[in-house]
Amino acid sequence: MRSVMTMAWAALAVLALGHAPAWAQARAMTAQERANLALVDAWWREVLQAGHVELAAKYMAEDYIQHNPTISTGRTSFVEVFGRRGAPRAIQPVLMPAPVLHYAKGDYVVFVWEREGKDQTGASYKYNTFDLVRVQNGKAQEHWDSAFRTKPMPGQPSPAPVVAGVGPTPVKPRNTAEEQRNEDIANVEMHDILQYGHVELASKVMAAGYIQHNPNVPGGRDGFVEFFSRIRKPEPIKAEWKDTPELILTSGNLVLYMMERYSADPVDSSKVYTWNWFDLFRVDDGLVQEHWDTATKTPPPASVPRPAK
Repeated sequence: MRSVMTMAWAALAVLALGHAPAWAQARAMTAQERANLALVDAWWREVLQAGHVELAAKYMAEDYIQHNPTISTGRTSFVEVFGRRGAPRAIQPVLMPAPVLHYAKGDYVVFVWEREGKDQTGASYKYNTFDLVRVQNGKAQEHWDSAFRTKPMPGQPSPAPVVAGVGPTPVKPRNTAEEQRNEDIANVEMHDILQYGHVELASKVMAAGYIQHNPNVPGGRDGFVEFFSRIRKPEPIKAEWKDTPELILTSGNLVLYMMERYSADPVDSSKVYTWNWFDLFRVDDGLVQEHWDTATKTPPPASVPRPAK
């Protein structure tokens, strides 16, 4: 049963963000997790959203590891990039715009944002972007997001070379028994259905009213099955992942997958760079109820094999 604190947090989030409580994280954060969330929240509001890069050292480790493929690693490079984005602005008391999901698990803090894009006809649609921050010794130590490199528009200069961040292998926080059950259910969709094509399993692990935030896939379980039946052919299910997650982060009823992707540099096709793809599932009542990912109406860059070390 949710604690009074968790229910109050969820209610405040609904009032602040205008979203139905269906996505609310059914788990009370520890004191350390709340501190990590507050730290990253303040860093985001004051430094990223308000542009006060003079405060970066207050929140960021000097050897901050950056996985965004358009920004070099290190706090110094971060300050140089964000310092060129105009004069500082007034610091707001809350994140503006606000994320649709915002929580901490272990050393990690997760943001999921709703964005608006235009399709090829000019019609508006919604999609999501992700940010993941690892906190260490009271500072933002490492950051991943769903950004990738794009070819510059005609007349624009080529982007500067980027020094890629190289950090330790992400360490998965320990799950409670309930979290592991939720992760096992989400794994059936992510591993058995999406990677091995067994859509007949959807009725066992997905709610009939499954909420889909991928703008290319119909809503509802039936819509999901119809769509993936056309593009995925079933293969014998093996224990290993066809596409191994770099990190699975389960917090209450939310199961996050971060995948590593490799693509040719759009400026120099002889080079390969790394970026990240995210999937997030909400599991309630023993079924996957909702899904977010980083898909847009514009296809992402083509993946290439992982480069040899």
